[in-house]
Amino acid sequence: MCSCDGAKPRMSEGIAQRPGACFSSREAVLWLFLGIFFQTPAFGKPDLEPSSAQIRATELVLELMKEHHYKRIALDNTLSSKILDSYLVTLDPNRSYLLASDIARFEQWRHRLDDSLTQGDLLPAFSMFNGFRRRVQERARFAIQLLDGSFDFRVNEDYELDRSKQPWADSAAALDEIWRKRVKNDVLSLKLAGKIEADIKRTLRQRYEDLGRRTEQLNAEDIHQFFMNAYTSSVEPHTSYLSPRASENFLISMSLSLEGIGAVLQSENEFTLVRKVVAGGPADQSKQLRPEDRIVGVGQGVGKPIVNVVGWRLDDVVDLIRGPKGTMVRLEVLPKTSGPEGSTKLITLTRRRIELEEQAANSHVLEIPGQKMRIGIIRVPTFYVDFAARSGGERDYRSTTRDVRALIEKLQVLRVDGIVIDLRGNGGGSLAEATSLTGLFIEGGPVVQVKDARGRIEVNPDPVPGIAYTGPLAVLVDRFSASASEIFAAAIQDYRRGIVLGERTFGKGTVQNLIDLDRRGGPPEEKLGQLKVTIAQFFRVNGDSTQHRGVAPDIAFPTALGVIEEGERALENALPWDHVRPLRFMPARAPVQAFASARGQHEKRVKGDPGFGVLLEEVQLANEARQKTRVSLLESKRSQEMRESKNSQREREARIQRALGLTPAVDKEGAAAAEQETDPSKDVLLKEAAYILSDLIIRPKLKASRQPLGQTHYRRSVVGVGWD
Repeated sequence: MCSCDGAKPRMSEGIAQRPGACFSSREAVLWLFLGIFFQTPAFGKPDLEPSSAQIRATELVLELMKEHHYKRIALDNTLSSKILDSYLVTLDPNRSYLLASDIARFEQWRHRLDDSLTQGDLLPAFSMFNGFRRRVQERARFAIQLLDGSFDFRVNEDYELDRSKQPWADSAAALDEIWRKRVKNDVLSLKLAGKIEADIKRTLRQRYEDLGRRTEQLNAEDIHQFFMNAYTSSVEPHTSYLSPRASENFLISMSLSLEGIGAVLQSENEFTLVRKVVAGGPADQSKQLRPEDRIVGVGQGVGKPIVNVVGWRLDDVVDLIRGPKGTMVRLEVLPKTSGPEGSTKLITLTRRRIELEEQAANSHVLEIPGQKMRIGIIRVPTFYVDFAARSGGERDYRSTTRDVRALIEKLQVLRVDGIVIDLRGNGGGSLAEATSLTGLFIEGGPVVQVKDARGRIEVNPDPVPGIAYTGPLAVLVDRFSASASEIFAAAIQDYRRGIVLGERTFGKGTVQNLIDLDRRGGPPEEKLGQLKVTIAQFFRVNGDSTQHRGVAPDIAFPTALGVIEEGERALENALPWDHVRPLRFMPARAPVQAFASARGQHEKRVKGDPGFGVLLEEVQLANEARQKTRVSLLESKRSQEMRESKNSQREREARIQRALGLTPAVDKEGAAAAEQETDPSKDVLLKEAAYILSDLIIRPKLKASRQPLGQTHYRRSVVGVGWD
């Protein structure tokens, strides 16, 4: 999150993130001499060299990291070792190009990159990249040569898709064997997709030529960013250097109006992974693209060929997907529940501008069958504020808090019995809005503590006295609820104002600030880029950090299995959980002693719920797909696996439709339609949240007939707000 704009990870997560190094003149001469071990020229392309602007930017980044970063870490041999490993992951994450002998030569810099950074010498980083680029050209040429031969698909052998943890190839012959299987797998995949031999060879020749061409087109600005981010990510994962070009893309992504398909992407192995679907965007409204799906192909318009993007740089994939509003883009997607051998689906989306209106909070009412309960649902996709309108003096500017207040008034007119705040998929946003939104549900008091790099703690209180809603309240979160969402959920939980339901949240409890290096001096024509740096950490009113651990729900849904290994907890070098002194605050009186009983009712209900059964099956399949990294190169076996995967997916989609009370639609190939029902009443998790809140509302009323009102009816009192 930027300090001016709250805690949202946002689109910046899709920017390539890795960093830099430097050396003395004597070491540089030695490095140039050692560089001759890469014998093959890179299509005649001259070696890249750092510019004076990049050297200046490196000096500024080091200075700003030392001055502002929350985590005080010495630039020493230990960090140098991590930088080298991180840079190698950036260059060759799947260990498909470099040889063990190359890595052995790089080892001489393992404990010297700290010195090179300090001296502003970037030559080692560029020399390593230049050698890597030659290796890529070698592999591209070898792959193209293999297309002139043929493959025997009757041989029972496997191809390892994920080599990130495998040893580096110890010889060119060993790497040839890896690439033989890679090309054989590419050919088999297209053959099983129904392509004829001529089309297969033409498609793959283009793919391998593009592989060499894209690496050749990388410039000094790209390499500098890769290397500098190897440094910043070795310190902490949310700190990154943005090159001048990446800075322009970041400004586009931070705009309130986003033009495109509305999805946040990241690289994972050789796939482009959908990290988040932006509320209100084309992808969100299509209900066909979901977090953790993998984009394997991109096509423009109707009838134009799909370009396979497996192995592409993230920036190149984004450039292919991005386009003018009103134009169509087709995405070939491997669903998150499918293994690498699974069948893909084709999604057609129309690019358009995503306005603030479409990302705004909205509401509806759920009727609870058999209980005569009406539960109001308020969906908050992000914590937003129209800064331009507010700074321009407009009295009716849009913000999360203003919109939710209006929705509460609307729901109260409709006489709802309780309200669920739905924060699923909400990655954060404005810290001020998270604080003021909390204030709608508490009488007053502190909401969050912010600790800076110097150890100073600032308390952010509820900015407006009074309360907008005093009734029963639940907050629904998932593994993608992050930052500002976690601040709100944690405050509601700590104040005992309501119940938190769903999955453990992401665990991003840090604050980032964006620093423009161009404002730090230098010629105006010399563009230096920006540094996104972590400057502070959030703490709850009870003193616990939301960092790393996230917010644990009072009642965890079965879909939460495995969430402990996701989110911030899965990021290398993430800041650890921490604790500060708790604050004094006045708790409310939600019936926390009834949560255990409500949990028992929830567990009984979901056991026989077919909708939850399908969701749990999806979680299991997604976990299995994530763990499967080998595919068979035996055509008969691979074909059988694909048929079984497709049939399983068809049956699962039909069960989803039936669980939602719908008649399964069938596409032209006889498969159950994958498009999901958009009626909120068909949302299995949301319905269960409403049921739990209803259980908690009913329980005090039933007991009230047997005991004095003051002991069982929760209401506003001197100790805070309760449940009227």
